[in-house]
Amino acid sequence: MTSSTNDNIRNAIREQYRKLVILNDFGHCGHYNVSPCCVSTQAHLKEDITEKDGTRINGDKIPEGAYMGLGCGSPTALASLKPGETVLDLGSGAGFDCFLARQEVGESGHVIGVDMTPEMINKARENAEKAAYKNVEFLLGEIECLPVADNSIDVIISNCVINLSPEKEHVFNEVFRVLKQGGRLAISDIIAIATLPEEFRNNMNMNARCIAGAQFIYEIEEMLTKSGFTKIEIRTNVESKNFIKNWIPKSKLEDYIVSATIKAVKENN
Repeated sequence: MTSSTNDNIRNAIREQYRKLVILNDFGHCGHYNVSPCCVSTQAHLKEDITEKDGTRINGDKIPEGAYMGLGCGSPTALASLKPGETVLDLGSGAGFDCFLARQEVGESGHVIGVDMTPEMINKARENAEKAAYKNVEFLLGEIECLPVADNSIDVIISNCVINLSPEKEHVFNEVFRVLKQGGRLAISDIIAIATLPEEFRNNMNMNARCIAGAQFIYEIEEMLTKSGFTKIEIRTNVESKNFIKNWIPKSKLEDYIVSATIKAVKENN
């Protein structure tokens, strides 16, 4: 793809998520043109996340408005976070996974969220302020060029975001750069299990819907290996077809993509 095409994709995605924040602030429920319906009330939060993702959380500790129904898995559970670790969330949205991560790393840890949508960053900062979290911060930036220092992060998480990038190689290179020696990558994302039809692959809107950018396991493995990662482990979640089939009803989309967990390590030299 050309740089102008990549910029067009990023702009389209940014606009979709900007609108999502606006819709959410006005009380509308659901992933903007992506998933059927989010759970927008604090009372339903714990039940919804436990049921969909198996995440063990105390829903009452998550700031209201942080969960917008945008993920496809539970990267915080996958990452096996430890107290005192520094965590970076790629595409942090309204901050939900960052706040989950904070519960695991504790007051001695530090959590950073990066998102390219100003409205999302503002929303996440508001949520953190409401909860009086002092060790969670949100930075505006693109995941292809992270505003984070070299060798400064213990764990990188991401929830259904890297597939949105038109330059995934740059993302994995950046992830490798900012991770400490021995640091690890733990993400949930959408991957391809069959070649997408042309109407999906060439539709700009499909890029913002976690569809057109999905790649095969071997492609992801190649990019991670090229970036320098080892101990790469990618596992598909066949049960995810149950919610993917509702993204575009009657499209048989579940025959082409599934959610997956992706883990890798930046080993010590």
